[in-house]
Amino acid sequence: MSAHDSISDLETITAPWNKTVTLQEVAYEGGMKMLRLRIKEGMRFTDLELDNGTLKHLNDSISDWLANNGEAS
Repeated sequence: MSAHDSISDLETITAPWNKTVTLQEVAYEGGMKMLRLRIKEGMRFTDLELDNGTLKHLNDSISDWLANNGEAS
């Protein structure tokens, strides 16, 4: 039995230096959901699962950085 019920890919973003970032929703037994950031660099994967509070903090920090540094793409 796995610790999670399902993993759904939400979006994959191509990032600089030949990396990809995939956003995934991970639903755990009992109904808890987290957002997973999966960063792929070559053959290496880094997974970071974030709860609502951590995501809000990260979102605020990223938004502040963009406001101070421009929204260049």
